[in-house]
Order: sequence, then structure tokens, then C-alpha cells
Amino acid sequence: MGRRAVPIDEQISRQEVVVLAMKKKYDASVEKLAKLVDKKKELESKEILELLKTTTRSFEEIKAFLKGEEPDEEAE
Repeated sequence: MGRRAVPIDEQISRQEVVVLAMKKKYDASVEKLAKLVDKKKELESKEILELLKTTTRSFEEIKAFLKGEEPDEEAE
């Protein structure tokens, strides 16, 4: 018995179904990743706020640090 040739249009249709299913999985994965990144940022923000409550540094020192300024630049 010989193999039956599948028409090109049928092959395209089948592949479109495969691609659509893969795209749905990809989109769901991207959405999950975005949620995880947002959650991480939220946790980091909470941690920073907790550290701010116990620091001995002044507001101006913290602000200068976050801007990447040297302590000498702050006085200028």
C-alpha cells in the first residue's frame, strides 16, 4: 500500500490549529510571568518600607542614595 498524499490546504489547516493552541499556551505563560514579576516587586517594596521604619539614616540621605549621589554632592 502506498501513502496517501495529504493536500497542502489540509496540511495548512492542521498546522494553524497547532499554532493556535501553542499561542494560547504562550499567552497564558506570559500572563503568569507578568503576575509573578508584579508580586516580586510588591514584596520588595514592602521589604524596603519595613527597612525604612528601622533605619537611622535621614530622609535626605536615603533620597541621595537612591538617586546615586555621593554624600558630598548632597551638600552642594
